[in-house]
Amino acid sequence: MRIILDTNVLVSGIFFHGPPHQILKAWRVGKLELAVSPKILEEYYRVSEALVEQYATIDLRAILELVTIKAEMFTAESLPRPVCVDPDDDKFLACALASGSKLIISGDRHLLQVSGFQGILVLKPRQFVDEYLAEFGKR
Repeated sequence: MRIILDTNVLVSGIFFHGPPHQILKAWRVGKLELAVSPKILEEYYRVSEALVEQYATIDLRAILELVTIKAEMFTAESLPRPVCVDPDDDKFLACALASGSKLIISGDRHLLQVSGFQGILVLKPRQFVDEYLAEFGKR
């Protein structure tokens, strides 16, 4: 199963236990495929740099290198017109379209509001874990 992770889920998965962490763990052990685009990867790096400035003892390079190496990179064209209230969030929808992914995991209300756009579901991390990762545990 190929998914797109919003930046807030990636960061939460690195810093905290709970659903975002479970999602990252499932990806690291090969239960999920993570799709990214250059714009998403750029945002991951930009946010991580800001966090490092705020919390100097935290080193996010290892997880970002893993994402760079292990995630599938897709060239995602910009959407013809904005879909989300925050057009900056459209890059996640564009990546989903380019990669053929039908799932974006996000806690961002603007993305959650457009769930269903061209058949792409936007789920909160807890909902994704309960509905999808629980199935992996049964296999």
